Amino acid sequence: MTAESRVTTGIAGLDAMLHGGFIPESAVLVRGAPGTGKTTLAFHYVMEGARRGERCLFVSFEEFPKSLYSDAASVGCNLADYEANGWLHMVFTSPLVLLRSLEVPDSPLMQTLMTHDIRRVVVDSLTHFTRLTNDSLELRRIYNSVINAFRREGVTALFLGEEMRSDFTAEEKGRLSFIVDCIVMMRYLEIESAIQRAILVLKMRSSDHDKAIHSYTIGVNGISVGEPLEGRIGLLSGLSRHTLISTVQTAR
Repeated sequence: MTAESRVTTGIAGLDAMLHGGFIPESAVLVRGAPGTGKTTLAFHYVMEGARRGERCLFVSFEEFPKSLYSDAASVGCNLADYEANGWLHMVFTSPLVLLRSLEVPDSPLMQTLMTHDIRRVVVDSLTHFTRLTNDSLELRRIYNSVINAFRREGVTALFLGEEMRSDFTAEEKGRLSFIVDCIVMMRYLEIESAIQRAILVLKMRSSDHDKAIHSYTIGVNGISVGEPLEGRIGLLSGLSRHTLISTVQTAR
């Protein structure tokens, strides 16, 4: 697949890590602790789509559109104008209502997807579905139902998810990591007694990708991805240390 056929995120450094962008019509999980910038990444994603003439849908379970407009404006994204021009559709709803809407072909949401030829979707966030059940098998069915509904419509969907611990692949409820096609992790790290942010493409089906962990910052123009964090280990644990120190300690 050529870089030209990828679904770009609007973040140059992240697109480079993805070897051009996401695979079209894939399900992408952006996972991170609160405040790492998951929603900011989603703002870039829908803005990039709108700029390219692709209609987008942003589904939020937490914030009303007006609040999201304000958040987006603080990082250089003008969502209000794109919604006013019909390139972006903002929906504030609940996980249960979204789930039921996706299961009914003539629901207003499904009609929006089909009538407006929506190409990009953001759901903020999948974590809220854990409140619908305590049964991991039922939760996996819910995740599959939501993700496959968007797959059937041929959209490239970005699902945000809260991450509060480093070990999530083996025991996570619903096994969400196995259902999605791509996982982007956003983390806080302690490096030299200071908190920094790091981003990693953990998984990407049907494509190679950058395996390095990169630093990133969030400013008035949104997310900027920096160089790989080299010469350190333990980055995914949040507490990194120099590789040289670890090597010396192992030798002893």
